[in-house]
Amino acid sequence: MSFYTSLTGLKSAQTDLNVISNNIANAETAGFKKSNTTFADIVSSSILTDPSLTTGIGARVASIQQNFGLGAMEQTGSALDVAINGEGFFTVASPLSGSIEYTRAGSFATDGEGYIHNTNGSRLQVFPVDANGAITGTTPQSARIPQTNAAGAEYAGITIEPTGEVVATYADASNVTIGVVALASFVAPNGLKQLGNASWSATGRSGVASYGQPDSGLYGSLLSGNIERSNVDLSEELVSLITAQRYFQANAKAVDTETQISQTIINLRT
Repeated sequence: MSFYTSLTGLKSAQTDLNVISNNIANAETAGFKKSNTTFADIVSSSILTDPSLTTGIGARVASIQQNFGLGAMEQTGSALDVAINGEGFFTVASPLSGSIEYTRAGSFATDGEGYIHNTNGSRLQVFPVDANGAITGTTPQSARIPQTNAAGAEYAGITIEPTGEVVATYADASNVTIGVVALASFVAPNGLKQLGNASWSATGRSGVASYGQPDSGLYGSLLSGNIERSNVDLSEELVSLITAQRYFQANAKAVDTETQISQTIINLRT
């Protein structure tokens, strides 16, 4: 039995090493959120078992939870690099499938059609506005920059305000607000499904997304010209790596010892 008990420890240690290795590998991934592994013991008993004689039979991985703590801000100087200074996720939509994803990686650019998109090609979602820049609806839509304004002047540049207004500037020095960045929040963000590329999708465990304007309520303000770095602390991860290695080695040693004992018993019987 002790062989199988130590085997559960080996499997748990391997999972822990995998999680830590993934954290370290993504230390330079913008918008990445590190994960932590939690464990639980396994006990087998019945109503007839004497509680004072109950022994555990191993360990299991209870959960792998993401830490959505804020990462460091890095200045880039690009008008379409945006970081969220607080709570919330950027909402982006695939131009092909229309699937909605959520991300903290705010490195955006424009395509030939004027849409603002991230590095995966998914389009930034904003609240629609009227001619005065006031929000007119609560359903996010893809942000698109008109190549000319009403007077026929050509597009010259873009800025994103701390409160989320996406403002296009034209050659005649006029400004046009094309939308307000729609930030999403969730009741249980740890229930979000990881998609890779520092993106997540909603699930039944996370709840549906609630949308709001940056710098209002629980939503953080936007920092234009910045991107949010990974929240991985390499020093902390390396210490955790050493601990996980020792955990793995201890269980491997227990398996080896049990194997030797079993072999000795077999030799005595023969």
